[in-house]
Amino acid sequence: MKKLLVPTCAFALTLTLVLTAAAQKGADRYATGGGTPATDRITREVRHELVMLPYYGVFDNLAYRVEGSTVTLLGQVTNPVLKSDAERAVKGIEGVTHVNNQIHVLPLSPMDGQTRIAEYRAIYGFQGLDRYAMQAVPSIHIIVENGRVTLEGVVDTQADKDLAALRANTVAGVFSVTNNLHVAGRK
Repeated sequence: MKKLLVPTCAFALTLTLVLTAAAQKGADRYATGGGTPATDRITREVRHELVMLPYYGVFDNLAYRVEGSTVTLLGQVTNPVLKSDAERAVKGIEGVTHVNNQIHVLPLSPMDGQTRIAEYRAIYGFQGLDRYAMQAVPSIHIIVENGRVTLEGVVDTQADKDLAALRANTVAGVFSVTNNLHVAGRK
């Protein structure tokens, strides 16, 4: 049993690293800066801090903009604690003097909660898109507000982007689906 466990763990670790690297390629779309070394460092650290937040998950979307020493936080979250945790984490980065927190907390709704779960199953339960669920923070984020679904994040190919939107449209009770997924490597 131990002989099988070691190669399996090594494979899982390698796969996680490869998928994380692919997701990081597209994560830079959230950051803007002057291209100075200080701004670039802040941009990298903001991304790292946001991804490491303990309650950040597939039903949340965190984005940011770096302008000098000011960081603007954007996106949508299901838990109000995540909004304040994101602000606190970014404020602690050396060189950040001001944080403008524009993160929107999604309203509590049992129907939206059920839609989130159904969307997750429709997208990540489909062969071909299931590989995106194997990351610590899956790269396809499902934002549901008042029955309207928005897909955010990064995928590897245009076919995956189209397939995710197609699968999201199969869920009953959804009013609309907006596909804001980006293809890795494209601007």
